[in-house]
Amino acid sequence: MNINNAILHVLDFESCANVFAQTPLSLANKTAKRYVTSQAKRTLSNMDRRRGTFEEGSSFEAQLRAYLRGERDFVGLSTDIAQFLARELGSMEKTPSTDVLVVDFTGDAVCEALPWEDEPEEVEPQDAADGGASDVREAAARASEGVGPRYFAVILLESHPAYMHEVGSNDFGDVATTVARHHAILPNPSQKVASFALVELDAMSVWFVDKVREIAGEKRLLLPDGLLQCTSQASSKEVIQAVTSVVEEVAEQFGANSAVALSKAKAYVAESASDDEELDVRELGERVFADRPQVRESFERAIEEKAMPEQVSVEREVARKVTRNHKIRTDTGIEVTFPAEYGDNSDFIEFFSTPDGRIEIALKNIGAIENR
Repeated sequence: MNINNAILHVLDFESCANVFAQTPLSLANKTAKRYVTSQAKRTLSNMDRRRGTFEEGSSFEAQLRAYLRGERDFVGLSTDIAQFLARELGSMEKTPSTDVLVVDFTGDAVCEALPWEDEPEEVEPQDAADGGASDVREAAARASEGVGPRYFAVILLESHPAYMHEVGSNDFGDVATTVARHHAILPNPSQKVASFALVELDAMSVWFVDKVREIAGEKRLLLPDGLLQCTSQASSKEVIQAVTSVVEEVAEQFGANSAVALSKAKAYVAESASDDEELDVRELGERVFADRPQVRESFERAIEEKAMPEQVSVEREVARKVTRNHKIRTDTGIEVTFPAEYGDNSDFIEFFSTPDGRIEIALKNIGAIENR
């Protein structure tokens, strides 16, 4: 990862004094660079981020395109963003002090095969401006050169109060210490940030994480509705949770083993996301309940009732993390965690139903056991 540019604007609602930086952060400062890099990486790995699409006429998209053409400078664009956020957040009844970190950075290269064998056909200039084949060509060229995608991130760093020591002297000149409460402590790099916007500049793809705020008496999401002016889709994590929740409900309704059903569902999600980042919900039901036609039909009715689309997008990395393991807990207090793909593999784990309606679990082919 490479940080191309970064700047930090301070919105201090405690003292009612906002500071809009007039120069970018010095990346020669190792502490600043390490902090910015950490926050940028977390925008890429956050599993709660939602995908969006710029609405027609989005002024934010227009400003970003102007920035890419060199018609807007980084400091000026970031200042406009921070001033907009200051006005909006300042309309809240009580607002925590918030630093606005704006970062232009390049991610790690991901070399994938081109989706064509020959060069793509030329497109009209207006199509290229809308993010057509030229964007794909540029992204492919960057990857072939070992350069990752370029991103533009707006990260809201809400300050939190913390206790700290202060050293001074008393009226007699003696060294004295005390405890003070500081109101401008930035989140640690390991903490999740509650609100950020991320745009992949080659394709103008949008992701964001935000929380509902009451601004001027109206509850809304500030980043997608106000700043970005984009649509909002469920996050990959929310999609996976919604689908697996239906699988569990239907399995339990018909007395099927929900642990086996869920592990099969997770294995299918991981497999589908690895292939094309698309999840076929109906096919998932067919795979999970292949030997129970009645249960499969109930699953299909359930997803229709919930208005769940048959094809949903699931990010590969999120699917890998969410579906890696499956954890179960018995009513006897025993917990078992196993790789999700083993749920349908009787060589490693197998579930049995006893005549009295209880469940037995067999763990197989174990070479060694390690106490954790």
